[in-house]
Parts: sequence; C-alpha cells; structure tokens
Amino acid sequence: EYRIKLYDTLSKNEKELEPVEPQTVKIYVCGPTVYDYTHIGHGRVYVVYDSLKRYLSLRGYNVLHVMNITDIDDKIIRRARDENRSWEEIVEEYTKDYLDGLSKLRISIDHHPRVTDHIKDIIEFIQQLINKGYAYIAPSGSVYFEVDKYEDYGRLSGRLEKELWSQEQEYLSEKKKPYDFALWKAAKPGEPYWESPWGRGRPGWHIECSVMSSRYLGDRFDIHGGGTDLIFPHHENERAQSESYYGRKPWVSIWMHTGLLMVGADKMSKSLGNIIPLKEALKKWNPGTLRLWYLHVHYRKPLNFTDESIEQIDKLYNRVIAAHELLRKLIPESKDLHYLQNQDLETVKELLVLHTELHRALSDDFNTPQAIAVSVSYTHLTLPTS
Repeated sequence: EYRIKLYDTLSKNEKELEPVEPQTVKIYVCGPTVYDYTHIGHGRVYVVYDSLKRYLSLRGYNVLHVMNITDIDDKIIRRARDENRSWEEIVEEYTKDYLDGLSKLRISIDHHPRVTDHIKDIIEFIQQLINKGYAYIAPSGSVYFEVDKYEDYGRLSGRLEKELWSQEQEYLSEKKKPYDFALWKAAKPGEPYWESPWGRGRPGWHIECSVMSSRYLGDRFDIHGGGTDLIFPHHENERAQSESYYGRKPWVSIWMHTGLLMVGADKMSKSLGNIIPLKEALKKWNPGTLRLWYLHVHYRKPLNFTDESIEQIDKLYNRVIAAHELLRKLIPESKDLHYLQNQDLETVKELLVLHTELHRALSDDFNTPQAIAVSVSYTHLTLPTS
C-alpha cells in the first residue's frame, strides 16, 4: 500500500501524511470573502480539496473539512458603500452565489464557520496575544501583531528580508514597524463595529482564520490549504500568530497551495476584471466536466483557461461516462459467468494494474493528471493536452 505524501510549502518538500489523530485527517481551507461572485479560479481551489477529501476517505480516513466564510472585510464595506446598500445585503447575496456553486459542483463542506459568529472568540485570542507580549494596542484602539517577536517569520513564503514584509500602508503612522499587521481594526465613522476591550472595531483578516480553524480542528491539525496567492501575507501571518498563541510548533503539519488560474499571461482576479463567474461557467459546461478540467493539471501548477481546453475535456468526460456506464452494465452480468475467456483474464489483470497505478499517482502529491492519464490509457481514450 502506498503511503500518502503531499508537498508542504513550509519545508519545500513532500511530506508523508501522518495525522495528529490516528485515522482522522483534519483540513482547513481558506474560503471566500463574500463581496463579489465566485469565479472559476475559486472553483479550482474548492474542487481540489474536495477531491483530496474523497481520496482520503477512500483510503479509510475519517476526514473533517472546514472552510470559512469571511463575512466582514474592507472589500465588503467598500462595496456596500459604493452601491448604497447594507453590508449584510452584500454578504447575503454573494454567500448564496458561493453556496449555489458548491452545490452544483457536488462539494460538501463539513463546517462553514462565519467570522461574525466568532467575534467573542477572536477578541479572546487577541487578548491572549497581548498578554503574551506578541501584540500591542495603538492609540486609535487598533491592535497589531509585533512581527519582530516571532523569530520564524518569512519562512513559509520565503520572504526572509524585512523590507519585503511591509503591510497595510495606510496604518504606518501607528505601527511600531511597517510590517506589523492588524489583529483588530478600530472602527471608522459609518463602518460596522463590535465592542472590544480596546474600543469599537472589527477583526483583521488574518486573525479570523487562526481562530476558526483552531476552534473546530484543534490547536494542531493536519492540512491547511488555499491558493498560492494566500501564502503571503495571509498564511504567513496566520502561522505567526497561531504558533505565538499556542507557544509551540508546528501549528499545521502540511501547508498545501493550489496554483493560480491564468487567462493568457495574467492570473484571473477581480482587480484585473478578467474573471469568469462560476455560475456562468456552470450554465455553459457540465459540473463533471469542470471538475475533470480542474484536475487534469497538477494542483500546484498554473491552470490556463481557454474555451477550447474545456471543450476537449468535455469530450473526454462524456466518453469516460459512457465507458463507466458500460462497466456498470457488464459487472452484474459477469457474476453469472463460471468460466472466463483468455481475453477476460487479461482484462482483469489490466484492471488490477490500473488500481495499483491510480493509488501510486494519487498517493504521490495527489497527482490527478497522472491518475487521469492512467485511467484514459485503460479505456483506450486520448487525454487532451492542457
């Protein structure tokens, strides 16, 4: 039996999956900030971790998969102001879009914590970081994490030079160092706020995931996932504040990151205006086709979007489904056979090899393109190129 190995962004090596709790794998994936429609780049992240969860379940693990919903953030507030709507309306509209997309892609999340339901937990976490000397209160009532107090900062992202760490430029005047980051943001006029020991305000982005992941998965868990674009500063900051809070390492055993979805030479992003909403893609293509398209390139590599590439995968998907349906029909009939022809025996041998090769591929850093290629070779299909 092949031992499962996954590439760990922190160590820059493949690591064998050794769950903190035997036979249970705990996964936290950074979910959406619900200020706009979910696009197909987000869909890739969600499908990759759902597929990994399915494979781990196949291998006999109990899997607990948590993905948050960030329902308060600068971008949400800005959109509400621009459209003269309440931030709650913005959150409701785009959360529904996100959940509809997951449903159509047949993705099931075990728990979906929302930031605004965890304000009390977040405040307590921040207070403990202040008590331990890792955070300080600015005159405005904002609270910042003091990066210099955490000696291992920068190793996850590989940004080891301090001049690369500058964050949140508009708050430079009240931070001890440019690279300190906000745990709690003092409320500005007209913004939503919650009461705290430091005054009215709301959580910073990074603290939210530290608190919610640990609340539901424990103070040490197996896999923390997300897109490559979250390594810095989001995951770097999560790691710093969580390991400071718990006073030990590692907080997470394996840091996994999916590659970006590209349109030509650019990444798909809302800021560039080149997004394709997931709901539009799901009107045009079968959900199964999209899932197969996401997985036909290794999860750590960039995935280039073209209509042609998805159309090729759609043809492959339909042929695979036809082959699968034929197998479903033949298997019950074969049970009544008491003598197998030589050709049938050869088929059985090939299927056993296929089973082995599938596990070899999926155990080796979840190599789905290799697994697909092996499957295709045994059904006499041609795998389209990316």
